[in-house]
Order: sequence, then C-alpha cells, then structure tokens
Amino acid sequence: MKKLYVLFSLVMVFVLVLAGYTPALAGTPEKPQPATAKICDGVKIVFFPGGGAGTPFTNNVYNGAKQAENDLGAKVDYVFSEWNPEKMVSQFKEAAAKKPDGIAIMGHPGDDAFTTVVDEAEKAGIIVTSQNTQLPKLQAKYAANGFGYVGQVMYTTGFSLGAEAAKRSGLKKGDKAFVWGLLSQAGRGERTRGIKEGLEAAGLKVDYLEIDDATNKDPAAGTPTITGYIAKNKDVKMIILDHGALTGTATTYLKAAGKKPGEIFVAGFDTTPGAIEALKGNYLQLVIDQ
Repeated sequence: MKKLYVLFSLVMVFVLVLAGYTPALAGTPEKPQPATAKICDGVKIVFFPGGGAGTPFTNNVYNGAKQAENDLGAKVDYVFSEWNPEKMVSQFKEAAAKKPDGIAIMGHPGDDAFTTVVDEAEKAGIIVTSQNTQLPKLQAKYAANGFGYVGQVMYTTGFSLGAEAAKRSGLKKGDKAFVWGLLSQAGRGERTRGIKEGLEAAGLKVDYLEIDDATNKDPAAGTPTITGYIAKNKDVKMIILDHGALTGTATTYLKAAGKKPGEIFVAGFDTTPGAIEALKGNYLQLVIDQ
C-alpha cells in the first residue's frame, strides 16, 4: 500500500508540472485557494491495477490507488487487464487516445512490447510510469519526464524465494520441485527465471510449466492442471506458484490432489486472504510479499 501510494503521489507531482502548475516564488503573494482545493484537482490519470476487478492482489493495488486519488483530488480511470500482456498494450493505446495527463501501467509486457506506444504517448505529452514489473529501458529513456518504478526487482525476488524455499524445506540435492510460472513473458518472466535458478543452485531438479491464459485469469481453472501433474509425479516434494492469485488458491489445489497439509512444501507470492488461510492450514509453507 505504501509503495503504491508513493508511486501515485509521484505521478501526481510530475503531472502537475505537465499541467502547468508552478509554485509561488519567494516573496510573491500566493493566489488564494478554495478551502476544499486539493493539489491534483483537475488532473486526469489512467491507472492499471493489473488483474481482474475484485481479485485479491489487484484489489490491494486498486485500494492503494483509490486512497491516493481521494487524498490528492485527481480524476482517475481504472483499467483492469486480467494479467494479459497483450491486453495491457492494447488498453494502453486506448488510454493514450483519451489524452490523460498521466498513465500508470503494469510492466508485464516488457520494454519491447511497450516501446512504440509509450514513445507515442510521451511525444503527446503524457507522463507514463510503471509498477510491479520493471521496464528498465523505457525508464532510462524517460526518467527525466517522470517515468519511475515502484515494485520488486523481479529476478532477485524470484531467486530469493527459490533459494529460501530450498533451505527451509530441507530437501536434498536431486529432489524434485515443480515451478508453475510465466517464463514466456518478457519482463514478468524474470521472476520465474529467478525461482528456477535459485532452486537449481541448491541442487534441486526442477520441472517447469507455463501458466496458461485461462488460469492466469482465473486460478480455479488451473486445478485440473496441477492435480494432473501431481498425480503423474508422485515424487514431487516442492511446488512454487509464481502468481499471487495461484498462491492464494494453494489450499484448493492440494485438497483436490488428495494431499495432506505439509505433505508437499509449497511456496509462492503475496499475502492475500487465501494465502493467509493456506499458511494457517499448512497447505502453504512460505510466502514472499512485495
């Protein structure tokens, strides 16, 4: 929440510059302001919370942005993307066409996918900034215009979870771990790569499966996939779910697979209500939160 608040506040500040706001010079009488005026009154922003409206992690992002909107007074449109990178890019084009003062995006599609549309937006005077997944090339290019980043360092976060899971689980070299992630996504996939390499550095054997679009949108849709994997790989001793919503569904997955609490060491991301329930029930042993 605090990170999101800072992100949103920074967007607002840069947008004020874009909108022509100038502070009074020393010794210059300030224009009287209405008692109810807020620093970002009249500023228009499009904000991408990432996933589906009302889903746990996305709802946390939305609530943080909504609080900043209420505190600072901007007019904000929220765009939900079901965690679909292609959709994020097409929605960005639609958002830029409305000519807002600023756009706060999720960086999942990666630098290459976003470059053309962000270039066009910046030329049109729209300030763009990123959250949750880094866009290092675009950030370097437009940092002076207000392009920043709030969120985790993807590869480092993934590697940290993989290494810590290997350590805490007590597994031996050659034991099998299953990683369910998003390796194919240019920016977002760095976290999955970090997980794999963290586990491999500990000597574990890693099976990997890409999260399909249906499961990315609705974790319950992946239940047959994970139960099928567990049924075919009875020697699997660890599962890492590289997705906050899937991590929050750990209890459902393990129960459907007929596994008892703690029978398989499970780790994942984000302390959503579902993840907390899974931790309490010992269907989830380790969570890293951003």
